[in-house]
Amino acid sequence: MLVYKICPRALWAEAEAAGRFTGAPIDHADGFIHFSTAAQAAETAARHFAGIEDLLLVAIEGDALGEALRFEPSRGGDMFPHLYGDLPLSAVRSVDELPLGSDGRHIFPAAVMAEQGA
Repeated sequence: MLVYKICPRALWAEAEAAGRFTGAPIDHADGFIHFSTAAQAAETAARHFAGIEDLLLVAIEGDALGEALRFEPSRGGDMFPHLYGDLPLSAVRSVDELPLGSDGRHIFPAAVMAEQGA
């Protein structure tokens, strides 16, 4: 099962240089790395990254994270994936651009859209 992290390009470049991703400032504040499922990713982008350019969508193999990955209730009771620990880059399956469309919403890669059922 894939989970997704929406990440500013500069922050992801730091992770690649370090060999691991320790999280964004919100992740540090909350004590875990926030992820979304494919079905949740577009809403996450709209709520937390509206109008922000230069983002990446990082696809992570959830099974590779073991027990550190937990699904916990969040907005509206939806179960969101949270990682308690650093993200090893070995679990990353792809990193894709997440550009803004002319309507101001982010354009997701076709594979994610297929997972969303769109």
